[in-house]
Amino acid sequence: MIQDPPLLTIKRDWERPDPALVARLDGAMTGHVVDAMDGSGALVAAIKPVDPQRASFVGVALTCDTGPGDNLAVMGALATARPGDVIVAAADGFSGSAIIGDNVCWMARNGGVVGIVTDGVVRDAAGIREIGVPLFAAGITPNSCARNGPGRVGLPVVCGGVAIASGDVVVGDADGVVVVPRARLAEVVARLEQVLAAEKALQARIAGGLTHTQAIADLLKSDRVRYV
Repeated sequence: MIQDPPLLTIKRDWERPDPALVARLDGAMTGHVVDAMDGSGALVAAIKPVDPQRASFVGVALTCDTGPGDNLAVMGALATARPGDVIVAAADGFSGSAIIGDNVCWMARNGGVVGIVTDGVVRDAAGIREIGVPLFAAGITPNSCARNGPGRVGLPVVCGGVAIASGDVVVGDADGVVVVPRARLAEVVARLEQVLAAEKALQARIAGGLTHTQAIADLLKSDRVRYV
């Protein structure tokens, strides 16, 4: 590299979703949101809440790219976050040192951040649980990181196998984290109502004694199944 990059690159202006549409996802189960997006949108299964009892959230993604073993970008995100944001920290899946701890979560709570998601690892689990901000990570380690940069805030990242842009909507619960692209938000909200209606109807039939679906019954009667 001919010239060293800046320690932080921050995109301050990016389009935010309609708050009314974001609110429609409040309390939604991640599995139902995925169903409304044709079965995709969840981060890899290894990314789970530090405290499963305080895992549910919905908010607007504020992305940051930390790189491995550094959290300068996380600190930059804290300084630019708005109430209702979810800090999404891409750490290249690095597990050698934690990029978030209880003090970061405390500052995030002070700023109205409703959730933090990283594909890296975190520390201070007991303090994190006490603070109460939902934090999702790929693991926990006592090792601490550097704060040297370079880092980026507000620009697109890939975290947990999913491409995420600031302004996308992030939903979390005990099962994991799902990202709804801002451009698809209205569509997903509308389809979510259909998913919930279908789920309610199916569960009513299961409660009435259903053991298998009609689609399976029809398949078992067809020539596409061979009995031996």
